[in-house]
This record gives sequence, structure tokens and C-alpha cells, in this order.
Amino acid sequence: MTYIRPKFQHPLLPKNALGYNRKDYEGALSTLCAGCGHDSISAAIVEACFELDIEPHKVAKLSGIGCSSKTPAYFLSNSHGFNSVHGRMPSVATGANLANRDLVYLGVSGDGDTASIGMGQFAHVIRRNLNMTYIVMNNGCYGLTKGQDSATADHGSISKGGQANMFEGIDLCGLAIELGATFVAQSFSGDKSQLIPLIKAGLSHSGFALINVISPCVTFNNNAGSTKSYDYVREHNEALSKVDFVPIKETIVTDYDHTKVKHIEMHDGSLLALNKLSPEWDPEDKLSIIVALQKAKEKKEILTGLLYLDTESIELNNLLNTTHTPLNQLTEKDLCPGNATLQELCESMR
Repeated sequence: MTYIRPKFQHPLLPKNALGYNRKDYEGALSTLCAGCGHDSISAAIVEACFELDIEPHKVAKLSGIGCSSKTPAYFLSNSHGFNSVHGRMPSVATGANLANRDLVYLGVSGDGDTASIGMGQFAHVIRRNLNMTYIVMNNGCYGLTKGQDSATADHGSISKGGQANMFEGIDLCGLAIELGATFVAQSFSGDKSQLIPLIKAGLSHSGFALINVISPCVTFNNNAGSTKSYDYVREHNEALSKVDFVPIKETIVTDYDHTKVKHIEMHDGSLLALNKLSPEWDPEDKLSIIVALQKAKEKKEILTGLLYLDTESIELNNLLNTTHTPLNQLTEKDLCPGNATLQELCESMR
């Protein structure tokens, strides 16, 4: 079985202003579970980059470890890519960004990769206002290690093993705003009418842009109390061999307006309450969004949309006054300007 897409392209596919069609922004076929919300986010990234007329080879996509961090293989196959150590993607993104500010930096992470092992890195990449778009594919569990609760899982939520989460979930959007993020948005993977414009806005923002996307997990949104659950069947089955099975599920898709709360039924039958911000919302009012997030939490709702925007921020390269020329293009003359320049520099420091 191959995961490589066929190279054939229909000659009449629509093209953007640069002459690329959507297939030019795609990657390999996904190996994630059928119905995973992460695939919907990958599709939204493809559409956003196509509509923004971004040259695929001008994008640097970076990730850590986890289901979400596998997704860069599924979009922008002709871009630069780096799959880093667990939780350390922001450091790699910072180094690459300072070495070459000409690229568009897109980081993909998960709730474990960001809110647990990568929390320190997440905090510092925000406060430095690195010029990148940071997408969190947030499903509240560790999909690669059998579904334990992640740090973003809501208090009281039931894990696949049937235990209720005893701890408060970390609100990545609220935390990012407190830390000084200059662009903060939240969305749902199945709401492409909202998600695609948010990704386009994040990619166009000068500075750090966080987009926290609630993404259903097919395998671990599984009701452990059911006699049809995977756990129950395994515990009551005299198996000759250990076999795991992930069912094929439909991708959850939705669309709704700001006038009502939308309840989304997850794969396990539980409900997710989404509340979209009004188009008249002022995203530059930091205090009001902090209050709104807390009120939504009390109602067990999730606010979606552009939460906060700072249009006056200075991104890291401009703050440090780094060179506009990529480091690999600097000549010996640029790097070694000679003794006279060195003496002048030394005099300026006396």
C-alpha cells in the first residue's frame, strides 16, 4: 500500500494567481484514523495557502511529536519541513526564523506537545512574538499512547479507561493572551467556513498567531461505560492474539452563526457546545475577551472566532534588527567586513 498521491493533475483544475492549483498544496495520503478532525485541519491549511497565493516552497512547516505532529506530511509536500523533538518545535522555529525571515513559518502541535512537555517553549515563543502561525490540534487526549487525558482535558471529562479527570484543563487561548500573544483565535475542525479565514488571517499576521482548534478524536472519544466499547470487548474476550481495531467514522462537519449555541455530538455521543463570537466583536479589547472566556467556561461553552488581535506589535526579527538576507546567502565580505569595521565597532563600545 502506498501513501503517495498520484502525480496526475486534471488540466482544468482551478489555479490561483501564481498558477498553482490545490493539488500543488497537498501532501501524502493521511494515515490517521478515518474521521479524525486533524485531517479536516490539514485540508483547511491547504485551502488557506491556495487562496493566499503562497508559494509552497516559501513555507517552513514544523511540528513536534503526536498525532497532530504527523499532519505536516499531509499538506504542502513541496515546502520545507522539520519534525522536531517532543515539545521542542518552538525552539526549532525560532532558530529557523532568525536565520531566514523570508519564509512563512507554520507550526503544528497538539495539546500534549504544547500544554505538557512543551509548555515552557510555548510560553517563551509567545513572549518573544516570533513571526509564525502556531496551530494546536486540540483533542484533549494522547492519541499515540492510548488515550490518556491531556492537560487540556476538561475537569470531569471521562477518559477511554472510564476515569473522570480530576484536574482543571489548561485554557491555551486564555494563557496565550495573558502571556502577550498578538493574535489568538479558536475554532472547530469541522467548521471550515470559520477555520479557513482564521488560518489565512494568522498566516498574514506579523507576529505570533495562535489558533487553537478543537479536533475530535475518533478512537478515544469512546464511551468506556458501554458494553460495545473497545475496552469492554477486550476485557471480556478470550483472545488468541492481541488485535486492535479502529472503526471508520464520518468526519464531523458543522456550520452555525453567532446567534445561538451549537451543540456538536462527538463520536462517543457526548456533546460539545460551541459559541461563535459576533462579527461585531472587538478583538482588540483584551480585558473583555478574558472575561468572555471565563464566562464561557462557567457555561461549559467554547468560544470560537478571532478572540484577540494586536496590530501594533513588533515581531522578533524587527525587534532584534536582524538581517533581511538569509544567513546562507551572506558572503565572506558580509561576515568579515575587515579590521577597520572591527575597530569602529570596538570604539563604539568604549
